[in-house]
Amino acid sequence: MRIGFGAPVSGAWATPQSLARFAAQAEAAGYGSLWAFQRLLVPEGSAMEPVYHSVLDPMVALGYAAAVTSRVRLGVAVINMPYLSPAYLAKQAASVDVLSGGRLDLGLGLGWMPEEFAAADAVMPGRGARTAEYIEVMRHLWAGGVAEFHGEHYTIPAGRAAPLPVQRPGPPVLLGGTVPRALQRAGRLADGWITSSRADLSRIADGIEVIKAAAAGCC
Repeated sequence: MRIGFGAPVSGAWATPQSLARFAAQAEAAGYGSLWAFQRLLVPEGSAMEPVYHSVLDPMVALGYAAAVTSRVRLGVAVINMPYLSPAYLAKQAASVDVLSGGRLDLGLGLGWMPEEFAAADAVMPGRGARTAEYIEVMRHLWAGGVAEFHGEHYTIPAGRAAPLPVQRPGPPVLLGGTVPRALQRAGRLADGWITSSRADLSRIADGIEVIKAAAAGCC
């Protein structure tokens, strides 16, 4: 078993000194991973918990943590795909993977807050259906050589994307979600699964079985 921690990327703890010290101490103590998360906006009048009111950008925070560590894995749980184009996120992920020497775990989600979708100029309907193609575009760009992609939702003109990730064929892609459709999607498309921070731990095994079945092509 490898144990990871949420890095101090939100609230009063999210300072350069705290993040650097925490990351270095977690690595020295032998922990397996450090995790960031994404929050673009807290709507006015929202009852969202204070931990979400001020959050560093996760990819910037992980790049910063990479500079003071050399072994601990660096993960994000999660970046919401609709807020960024797949080519842009592929570039960010490759950059963090290069700067960390191949230690990035890339957790992806679909988003749920209408105000964040509006702020990101993102489209909420059909976001689940776009997931497979989104991941395909990123992996296509990470493959090296001349990349070109023409899909139903995304187009990449012929060109080269560099630098390539250190991890081959790319950083592990983890998908978040708790409903059966999301679990099945994770089994079919991803290298791993990220559950909710509010998940009922007594039901985790049920979710894993759904994912395993989907990975085996049973659903």
